[in-house]
Amino acid sequence: MIAYVQGILENLEIDKAVIDVGGIGYEVNISASTCDRMPGIGDNVKLYTYMNVKEDEMSLFGFLTRDEIRMFRMLITVSGIGPKGALSILSVFDTDDLRFAILAGDVKTISKAPGIGKKTAERLVLELRDKISNADITSAEGIGQAAGSASTGKSSGEDASSRDEAVEALAALGYNATDAMKAVRKVLSASDEKLDTEAILKLALKELF
Repeated sequence: MIAYVQGILENLEIDKAVIDVGGIGYEVNISASTCDRMPGIGDNVKLYTYMNVKEDEMSLFGFLTRDEIRMFRMLITVSGIGPKGALSILSVFDTDDLRFAILAGDVKTISKAPGIGKKTAERLVLELRDKISNADITSAEGIGQAAGSASTGKSSGEDASSRDEAVEALAALGYNATDAMKAVRKVLSASDEKLDTEAILKLALKELF
């Protein structure tokens, strides 16, 4: 397993990069988002990598942050989404926005990724939503405090219910489900008090205006 490659950026295309590591050029598949954030040719770069091994080939997929490769590994566990499909998703969504879309069940937004249809997006939400929400993701590279208690990063069943009801109410008002989830989580992370659905909804609407 190659955990990462670090060396000189020898060549860069929208979907791949060649990294010179001690005179050996490693071709690494990358997302369009990663391509946009890469340094210039001749500069030093470090990519965290996933090696995909098939019967007739071995391929490296690279990411600039650990958070991105963690999300990539989650995506490829979904039935019907291979490494290239996961890379396609990460080309149009950063990890934060993708988490929000999954937690909000925003199939419409996820299906905007090239090659990801509605059924695949629905399966992605179904298979990953619980994994993300149960983990209460908190990461320096991620979205910060998870919805729920701002001091513990955990949410009780009652808190989660109020959160979900607020998101559903915002969606019913016509707001994009992902934007609604972002607003609600921002409200919850900023509050030291326990908020009911009505209070969350009022504060979230202020965030959305």
